[in-house]
This record gives sequence, structure tokens and C-alpha cells, in this order.
Amino acid sequence: METSNRKNIAILSFALIVVMLGYGMVIPLFPFYIEKMGAGGGQLGLLIALSALLELLFGPLWGSLSDRVGRKPILLLGLFGYSLGSLLFGLSTRLWMLFASRALSGILSSATSATALAYISDSTSERDRGGGMGMLGAALGLGLILGPAAGGWLGSSSLALPFFIAAAFSLLALVLAALWLPESLPVEARRQAGQVRTIDLGALWHALSGPIGVLMFLLFLVSFGLTNFESIFGLYAAQELDYGPEQVGTILAVVGLVSTLGKAVLIGPLTQRWGEAPIIKVSLAASAAGFVVLLLATTYPGVLLATGVFILSKTLLRTVIIALASKHTSLSQAPGNAVGQGATMGLSNSFMNLGRIIGPIWAGFIFDVNVSYPYLSGAAVMFIGFAISLVWIRPKSRGIITEQVS
Repeated sequence: METSNRKNIAILSFALIVVMLGYGMVIPLFPFYIEKMGAGGGQLGLLIALSALLELLFGPLWGSLSDRVGRKPILLLGLFGYSLGSLLFGLSTRLWMLFASRALSGILSSATSATALAYISDSTSERDRGGGMGMLGAALGLGLILGPAAGGWLGSSSLALPFFIAAAFSLLALVLAALWLPESLPVEARRQAGQVRTIDLGALWHALSGPIGVLMFLLFLVSFGLTNFESIFGLYAAQELDYGPEQVGTILAVVGLVSTLGKAVLIGPLTQRWGEAPIIKVSLAASAAGFVVLLLATTYPGVLLATGVFILSKTLLRTVIIALASKHTSLSQAPGNAVGQGATMGLSNSFMNLGRIIGPIWAGFIFDVNVSYPYLSGAAVMFIGFAISLVWIRPKSRGIITEQVS
């Protein structure tokens, strides 16, 4: 990788660390804001799902626009949107204000991640792209590890303070990118015409009947199940365990740490040793059991341990399912085949986002019926995924190839 490109990616990664640090700071506080305004799980689920829905709808649009006007303007718009949304959220005094500020942030800040990935693609060769993506992933992971703990402790004295700090961090990232990050897409390489893309629901439906349809459905189930935990955990901890923002923030920091370490340290050796299929099956079974263990954990160390083990199984699942889908796409490539790696990654992200939309809504509303139901339904969903994996994910099966490629 050229020195100038390495410097540009380092600047981009640092800007995203700042953004993700702010993002991680505010996540533990949503349940306490909802409680403060007299709302419950249903409203919390809708608030969390709103961001995923807008990312699903607007992420492709911003990515397409960046092909036409350049990466930097769209990236700066995304950073500005997150800063403004965080500021307005911290100033909110009514429930509708929370939703309005969250919607504004979701529409604009969805430009950030899609454009950052495109920037790295512009700035690196195919050989160096993995390293660039790794730097970006490390930046995101670091923010999600440090942010929740900081936000939880700051929020214990003032719920609004972390949102104001997040807005300032995002504004700092905006200034850094505006001053020192050059445009990565030359004018001559930009699209001058063509339709601006958005989500293609028909393509998602068609993908379910294709060769990687089972894997896409499993990605949806995994994302749905994970958000059954993530979306209502803070509210569950506040009502059932009497935890405050600092305890919730620390637990979510453990979630970020375990997830990052699992991706960095375990996935490579485990897949090389056993292959993707056994890992998927064991992780699905462990996730189903993990929901039940989370319900049984009552002490703070027990909750930390149960959460860490549960998140590890989910981290392995998502990454390994995507890797298997990518491998199957490579094996099934043929002249004239329109489904390539880029399309597979796009489909994977879309199915995960669908789970992130439906999961919080479901979990929030059934939480208001019984606080245990989100965990029990999550266990049921993951057990269904485990049963599907036993039937369909087999070596050299009709639809899914699971053996390692030599």
C-alpha cells in the first residue's frame, strides 16, 4: 500500500474511531431515556429499529450518489448528520423528539459507513484491500469497546451529557476529514448518468430461492435473535436487575470486546481446523442455550460471563455464515453468472439489516407482555436455525457446499 494511501486510510480510520466512540457512548442510555419519558419496551424497540430501517433504505442511495459526486462530500454529510442527530437527541424532552432526532441521524449518518468502504476500495489495490478493511474494522471495534463504558459512567450523572459529547466527537471527525482527507474518486472516474440505486426487495426475495438462500435466511435469523438481546437488555437490566447506566455500559463494552477479539483471534484458526459447517451448527445451539442462561444469571459477574459467552457464539455465527456464502459464490461462478462477491456481500448486509429491523420491534412489544419473552423467543428462533443447519448445511449437499476449498 502506498504511503499516501496508508495515511489517508489512517485519517479515515481515526475519524471513524471518533464517530464510533460517540455512537458507543449513547447506546446504553436509550432504555433510561425511554423510562424517563414514561414509555416501555415497544417504544424502545421502534426507536432502535428506526435506525436500521433508514440505513437499509438510504445506505445504497448514499453509496450510489458518492459514485456521482465523489466520496468526500457524502462522507462529510454523514458525519454532520450524526453530530446534529446526537445534539438534538440530547436536547429532547418529549418522546416524539427522540424519534425525530433518531430519524434525522439515521437518514444522514447512513452515508458514513457505505462511503468509507467505497473510499477504501478507491484507495487500495486488490492485494492491499484486506488490510485497509482491517484497519476500518479495528476502528469500529475500538469505538464500540470504549464507548459504552464511557457513556454508561457519564450517563449516571447526566443522561444528556454523553449525547452532547458524541455530537462534539462527530464534529471533530468532520473537521479532521474536511481538512486532511483528500477525495479518493477522480472526476473522470465518476458516473455521469444512471439511476440512483436503493434497496431492491425483489432481489432479496429472489436470493432466498438461490444457491445461498439458506445462508441468507440464517443470517436474518441470527441478526433477529441478536437484536432480541441487544434491543431490550438495558431495559431488562434496569427493571429486573436494578442496574444503572454504568453497569449496562460496562456489560455492553464486554460485548464489543468479545466480538472484536472473536473476529480477530478465533475465526481463522477454527475454520481452518473444522470448517464452517460445524462452527455454524455448534454456535446456533450455543446461542439458543445462551438465551436461557442469560435469564438465569442474577449476579453481576454471572451476567458478564453469560453475556460474553453468548456474544462470542453470535460473533462467530455471522462472520462464518458470510464467509461460507462468499466461498459458495466463488465455487458456483460461471461465465455469465451475475451473482458475484459484491452482490453476495450486499445481500448479506441487507438480510442482517432486516433482522435488525424486525428483531427490536418484536422484542420490545413482547417485553411489555413479559420481560422473559424476548429471551425465550430468541432461544426458539436460534433453535429453529440449528434445526435448519442440521438439514441443509451438509458437506456437498444439494444447495450448500461446506467443505473447505483446497
